[in-house]
Amino acid sequence: MGIAWGVLSTARIGARLIEGASKTDAAEIVAVGSRSSKAARAFADAHGVPRAHGSYEALLADPEIEAVYIPLPNSMHVDWTLRALKAGKHVLCEKPMDRRPAQVERAFALAQTCGLVLSEAFMWRHNPQTARLRELLDAGAIGDLRLVRAAFSFMLADEVDVRLDPALHGGALMDVGCYAVSGARFVAGGEPLRVMAEVVTGPTGVDMRLTGVLRFEHDVLATIDCGLDMTARSELEVTGTEGRIVLADPWHCVAPGIVVERGYEREVVEVAPADSYRLELEDIGAAIRGERKPLLGRADAVGQARAIQALYRSAAEGYAASVG
Repeated sequence: MGIAWGVLSTARIGARLIEGASKTDAAEIVAVGSRSSKAARAFADAHGVPRAHGSYEALLADPEIEAVYIPLPNSMHVDWTLRALKAGKHVLCEKPMDRRPAQVERAFALAQTCGLVLSEAFMWRHNPQTARLRELLDAGAIGDLRLVRAAFSFMLADEVDVRLDPALHGGALMDVGCYAVSGARFVAGGEPLRVMAEVVTGPTGVDMRLTGVLRFEHDVLATIDCGLDMTARSELEVTGTEGRIVLADPWHCVAPGIVVERGYEREVVEVAPADSYRLELEDIGAAIRGERKPLLGRADAVGQARAIQALYRSAAEGYAASVG
């Protein structure tokens, strides 16, 4: 039997993790929790989860649960991560863990004190396509790295969506732009030194569109953009001195494939499809069993939060912001 998981919310993203768990022996979803017993039961029945708890506290008190997945609204991530850790549960916290680095540090400090595993749920990082991209970059497939361009956007039709609520830390950067930031950091292989950003704020007070420039060591630049009010886009392009690499589906990895262009030469690097959520659960499971550290730990989550915080600060103040 795999690690016994509880899902702390009936958010739609939880269904994807449950599907991933169904494809591996490393994880078993045994319970779901909601603020409503009726909602918890309906979600559990719809997704084949054995137990339904009518409160988040009840789920954390479930003695069978070893680990908890937290896909709550962004502003609630750290609070419930801390509660889960205090209840003795390992935690996979949905991205982004928080926009405040100090809060992320606080969560990881408690996890270390408790001897528990904590990881931020950027599922794309677990996909074989991402690993293949790293191999190509490390092998010098496009020469020296010069520029990264990352984008993620879609049209959010629901006018009362939690992602439009500033009190819940909604907005384009927190919802989808965090992938672009993660992608730029991953490709650059380090943390940005400074950033600049411009933002379009919607009627509810959250960023509906944001574009940013990140500067890394060795004069590597990255441009990111994200939006909740424009057509769906999911893009990652890496440009070097000798060519470029393009991923048409970098974040969801549903239709993986990498194109490498060098002058007039064009190579398509095939990548077998794989369920990123399954791989994410297997990675955390191995860490819980003490076999290895999780792929995404403290340093990555804190670096992500610092970059997001700096982008928001730059957009608000109108000039470049140092990161850190």
